[in-house]
Amino acid sequence: MANKTLLTAALLSVAAISTTAVAVPGTPTAWEKCAGIAKAGQNDCGALDGSHHCAGQGTEEASESEWVYVPEGTCEKIAGGKVAAVKPAK
Repeated sequence: MANKTLLTAALLSVAAISTTAVAVPGTPTAWEKCAGIAKAGQNDCGALDGSHHCAGQGTEEASESEWVYVPEGTCEKIAGGKVAAVKPAK
């Protein structure tokens, strides 16, 4: 009987933890191409200056021609970030 009570208490604890609300930011409604913040090899897609056409090919840290997508309104809050374009989220 004690095992059944212990198991019930454990299951109720897990259920309470799993239903606790966690603050998670909402899905962005738009994204910005943020140039000047990408680490070498961590860029999204081609360079703004046309030096390459694929993601992950940036060779310099924080190059003004390399960019990554960030939620709209975020880029200019990052040191060195400059908005290159905005696109709607899917």
